[in-house]
Amino acid sequence: MSLALYGHSFSSYTQKVLIALYENETPFGFRSLDPDTPQHTAEWQRRWPLRKFPLLVDGERNVVETSIIIEYLQLAHPGPVRLLPTESMAALEVRFLDRFFDLHVMSPVQHAVGGAMTGDAVKREEGLTFAAGKLELAYAWLEEALADRTWAAGQDFSMADCAAAPALFYADWTHPISEQFALLRAYRARLLARPSFARAVDEARYFRPYFPLGAPDRD
Repeated sequence: MSLALYGHSFSSYTQKVLIALYENETPFGFRSLDPDTPQHTAEWQRRWPLRKFPLLVDGERNVVETSIIIEYLQLAHPGPVRLLPTESMAALEVRFLDRFFDLHVMSPVQHAVGGAMTGDAVKREEGLTFAAGKLELAYAWLEEALADRTWAAGQDFSMADCAAAPALFYADWTHPISEQFALLRAYRARLLARPSFARAVDEARYFRPYFPLGAPDRD
């Protein structure tokens, strides 16, 4: 098997790439990075010394950064689901929304998680306050952007949705999406019902007790 993905199933960015792989039923081997598999960790660090995951390995080619990985898969291992449109302006919209979910939804969540992981109550509260402010702005913008759209960039599932699914999944755990954002809540529900993301969520269920902000008893 030429394709291998190094990552962790509870990682939002690993899930982003898993969704793309599952959408096209692309064959690959998963190399979980955890204490039980030190050989995977050693190989991952050898191939990518910056020690960020996920890492996609295709033969001797190492591909990093989630958006680049998904674009690479479309170029090198295309499937029936195009995650980047062929039309340039439509592709630009997908890339913008992909960046939006990574930078303006997932990043605030990571800030809050980082504060909680310190074990310091003050830093935990500061992280949550910061995330709440940023996420409220993102939620409000998305509520308008999603009008008349089934998926993030329109009527077709795309790379933007691969980014949105784990970002909104963990964001709602961190700072719940209120009922005033009905379109956004419905979009999150559609993402959870998508078989590719439902599979990623199920595969990571074992790790929920480790979420430092407390995983809610739902989803």
